[in-house]
Parts: sequence; structure tokens; C-alpha cells
Amino acid sequence: MASSSSSVQQASKERTEELLESLAEIRSRVKAVSQSNSSPTLVAVSKYKPASDVLACYNHGQRDFGENYVQELEEKARILPADIRWHFIGTLQSNKAKALASIPNLYSVQTLGSIKGATALNKALPTDRTSPLRVLIQINTSGEDSKSGIPPLSDSSSLENSELVLLATHILKECPKLRLEGLMTIGALELSLAASETEKNADFERLKETRDVLDRYLKVTYPEALDRWGDEASRRLVLSMGMSGDFEAALKAGSDIVRVGTGIFGQRPKKS
Repeated sequence: MASSSSSVQQASKERTEELLESLAEIRSRVKAVSQSNSSPTLVAVSKYKPASDVLACYNHGQRDFGENYVQELEEKARILPADIRWHFIGTLQSNKAKALASIPNLYSVQTLGSIKGATALNKALPTDRTSPLRVLIQINTSGEDSKSGIPPLSDSSSLENSELVLLATHILKECPKLRLEGLMTIGALELSLAASETEKNADFERLKETRDVLDRYLKVTYPEALDRWGDEASRRLVLSMGMSGDFEAALKAGSDIVRVGTGIFGQRPKKS
């Protein structure tokens, strides 16, 4: 798949200025609340926004972009610069794995939630891909029926038979084209809005606890696979939590990745 920005219509001067002002503000806010020893990844979520918006942000140094729909991601990746790092953050359907895996610069899938989905992705990835595809397992920390993801862990969980450990183990043992990078959640926004400086967001804390439990389990149970999961530098699972309305609370809680859409691109039109 060849990617060329020459076929992308340029955003107007006014729109470009608007985007760059918003992007600069979000970057400044991320930097202001980030922990001193961390460099979190800002994923600009461009769902429903034109390729010209993405290109304007790209031309200002932004490289990580997120999309929720496979077809929209395919279309944008086809015409935008090939060094963009695309993060898929929508519901992963096994029958869309082949199309998703065909995108050369797909950087990560943050919404893995089943052994079936992991198997489909691993099978669909081309053999000549130069590095494993990063995947994050989506955790439903709030327990809401409206949200995807599998249940979190606690120290008292029956680990070996938990859905999360079974999926993580499957990735390590059966999916050599995947790298288990970390965990992702969409927490309940009202928890972040209600939290004070002294209170903590229960969903973010639950994801951190789940990460810590899984970290310990994998290090003890699969020491031979230490190079197949987590961040290469820190040797621990990364966390993706926080969106436009609560990314600052997520960063304060220790998130490694934040996904910001409306804060950068403005309100989205309703899907037709």
C-alpha cells in the first residue's frame, strides 16, 4: 500500500491555525501534568475528521493518530504519509482483522479482547512485517454493559483461569507476530470529573492494579518470554487510559498513553 500526502487536499489556513493552536494546547497540558520521568504518548484521535486535518497535525510533528473504524483507517493510511503510527482504538471484529493487518504502518491495536481476535490478527499479519504488532488488552474497569473489554484482576483473583491471563498467555504462546504491550481502558468519565486533588479515579486505579498483578504473574510464570511483552525499556506493561475529558487525571494516575480527539480536532459530526 503506497501512501502519499500529495493526493490529500490541504486544510484551509484558518483550519490549520485552529488545529495547531489546539494541538499545542493539548501538548502543553500533557507536559504540565506528566510525571517528571515519563514521556507519555499523545494519540490524536481523528475519527470522522478529514485526512487534511491529520496532515496539518502531521506537518506540525504529530505522528501518533487513532482511528475507530477499519475502513476509515484503511482509506486514510492509503493517502497519508507512511511514517504515521496508526493506533486502532475501535471495537475489534475478527472478520476485520485481515483488512486491519494489511495496513503497513499499523502501529498498535489497543482494543484486543478475545483469543479469537488475537488469533485472527496473528494469522492475518504479513510474514514480511519487520516487527511484531503491538497489542493492548482492553479492560472494562467500570463494569458497564455499554463498554467493551474483559474483567480486571485483583490479587485475590483466580489468576490461572481468569479471562485476562488466558488471553495474555495465548498471545505469548501462540501469537508470535503480536507483542503484548499493555492494557487499555475507557473509564467512567464522571469518576474523573468528580475526583478532587486528593481523590483517585477508581477505574484508573483498577487498571493499574490489574497491570501490576499481571506483570508479576508473567514475570514468574513466563520468564523465558520477557522480551515478548511490555515496554522494551521499562520491562513492564504500559497503560492507555484517558481521553479528551479526563486525560490529565489519567496522566496524574500514571498513564503512558492518552487518546485525545475533540480536544484537538473539535466536535465530530454524527455518523450518518
